[in-house]
Amino acid sequence: MSFKNRHVISMKDFSREEIDYVLDTAEKLEPVARGEERSKLLDGKIIALLFFEPSTRTRLSFEAAVQRLGGKILNLGSVEASSVMKGENLADTIRVISNYADLIVLRHPLDGSARMAAEFAGVPIINGGDGSVNHPTQTFLDLYTIRRESHLEGLKIALAGDLKYGRTVHSLCYALSLYGAEMTFVSPPELRMPLEIVRDLQKRGLSIKETDSLEKTIGDVEVLYMTRVQRERFPDPEEYEKVKNRLKVTGDLLRSADPNLKILHPLPRVNEISPEVDSTQYASYFEQAFYGIPTRMALLALAIGVIE
Repeated sequence: MSFKNRHVISMKDFSREEIDYVLDTAEKLEPVARGEERSKLLDGKIIALLFFEPSTRTRLSFEAAVQRLGGKILNLGSVEASSVMKGENLADTIRVISNYADLIVLRHPLDGSARMAAEFAGVPIINGGDGSVNHPTQTFLDLYTIRRESHLEGLKIALAGDLKYGRTVHSLCYALSLYGAEMTFVSPPELRMPLEIVRDLQKRGLSIKETDSLEKTIGDVEVLYMTRVQRERFPDPEEYEKVKNRLKVTGDLLRSADPNLKILHPLPRVNEISPEVDSTQYASYFEQAFYGIPTRMALLALAIGVIE
């Protein structure tokens, strides 16, 4: 199963067998990610990071992944200091950077930007998040976290919060469909999962429930994937204010939870998970953030072809 020179754009491009292969590779690289072993897999390789949106975990975990594997980083830095401010279009930027690096990690605010960039790139493109649709590397680390902390096959999972604009849940639900997950979508009516995604999942024969209540859901699931309400994606600030605090995970809520429940969150969080939850056996979101390193190491090594 060769991934060499393959773009990582959308989870829809990957079969279950291919996803499992990436996760297996990440597991083998986890000791390197923890600093317990050393690796030179990317020695002599340059990875370009082109981030046109703010990022902490995605950008830094990619930087850590490259450095743990012995590679070098070429960082676009601030967009304001780049030729984008002179009017350079994304296609030309990608063409140019393809001459400088062995792989490009791209984050961009426009839907479909990573797919378009791949058409002009001379090297593999890894989508670090584009618009409100795709965030495949986040999904790979989410799947890896679920596999390490719980199980994937036939998982009972609730995806909660901003399901309308949240690209992390959009990517994740498609990947979970390959494992026969039973999914419950929990959100205010204004932030429901897009109807086309719900219908697509149902066509795949999946069991889908929708509700606006965490209280009615928490006792029936093995994983709760919580997301923040994203202020930056709301065209109307007043609409954001109406829904921002509708759903919250608290210690009181968890009294009704399965004792083996695991809570995930792509971070950053705002008000949707109370700090008192951090010290409970349910909280897995900080481990989840770490798992971004071995999974992104795996994707980098496979796409460049230093691991077959």
